[in-house]
Amino acid sequence: QVQVVESGGGLVPAGGSLRLSCAASGIFFSINSMGWYRQAPGKQRELVAVITSGGITNYKDSVKGRFTISRDNAKNTVYLQMNSLKSEDTAVYYCSADVTRGTNGNVFRYWGQGTQVTVSS
Repeated sequence: QVQVVESGGGLVPAGGSLRLSCAASGIFFSINSMGWYRQAPGKQRELVAVITSGGITNYKDSVKGRFTISRDNAKNTVYLQMNSLKSEDTAVYYCSADVTRGTNGNVFRYWGQGTQVTVSS
């Protein structure tokens, strides 16, 4: 079993900053990519940012230059630094971890429970 737990959400004013963190724990060989997704009310879940085990990153266009994803492989933890927040960033943010559990190389994506980010205007 693998557990993925994110934290750091909250209520912030427009233009403010927030840092989310997410840690994976359990029995596994390695973690491949880790990412952040979000889901706003009435909208589908969308990719915000992803980072590979080698540190290669990709971002949704609307957050480029404002958000930064990073990871600490020793701690099995991924972070999302969010700056210059806008009201349209309001959503539940979910962490994902692509985990290799066995010698056969099978990978399964685990999800965190979500953390609410609300940006007031």
